[in-house]
Amino acid sequence: MSHRVFLLSPASSAGKRCAQLVASGADFELAVRLRDGGAPIGEVFSFLSSLYFRGKLTYSQRFAAPPEGCPGVLVITAGRGLVSPETPITIGDVRAFSRVAIDTEDRRYVEPLRDDAHGLLDQLPPDTEIVLLGSIATAKYVDVLGAVFGRSLVFPGDFVGRGDMSRGGLLLRAARDGVELGYRLIAGAERHGRRPAKLPPLPRGRAD
Repeated sequence: MSHRVFLLSPASSAGKRCAQLVASGADFELAVRLRDGGAPIGEVFSFLSSLYFRGKLTYSQRFAAPPEGCPGVLVITAGRGLVSPETPITIGDVRAFSRVAIDTEDRRYVEPLRDDAHGLLDQLPPDTEIVLLGSIATAKYVDVLGAVFGRSLVFPGDFVGRGDMSRGGLLLRAARDGVELGYRLIAGAERHGRRPAKLPPLPRGRAD
C-alpha cells in the first residue's frame, strides 16, 4: 500500500463568518476560546468555511496513510506555510491571515509554503501520494506545490466541475461510507469541466 498525505486549502479569513468570530463582543464558545488562548486551526477553518473545509478535514483524517513519523494532514495557510490541523491559533493569527493574499505574486504566501513543502518532501518515501484538497482551476496552489511534488501531486477527479459546497458534501459522504475517491495526476489534468448532477441532501444528523 502506498502512503498518502493530504494538503487542505485554507478557509477565507474574511467575510461575515470571520467578522462574527473575531468580533470583540462575540460570546459563543469558539470565539471565546480563540480570544482567550487559541483554538485548533482545523476547528476555526471549519467554522469559517462551514461545509467545504469540514468535508476536507473529515475526509483527510479518515483516509490519510502517512509514513511513520510524518503528518497525514496539513493545512495550507496565508503566510505560515503548512501546519497541522491541531495547531492552535488566535484572533491575531486570523487577522494576520487576512492580510496575506493567497496568490503566487505574494511572496509572504509563496515562500513559507514552498519551504514547508520541500521539508515535507524530504520526509516522504518516493511512493507517497500528495493529495490536494482544493481548487486546481487556478495557479494559487498548483504552481507552488506542483513545482515541489511533481507527479506525486494528485487531486480527487470528482472535484472537476463542482463548487465548494458540492465538494464538501461529496467528501463527507465518502468519509461516512468509507469509500475513498479516485485521484488523478494534477500535471496535465483537465482543470475545468461540466458541472455534475447535484448531490442529494445529506441525512440529518449524519453529516460528519
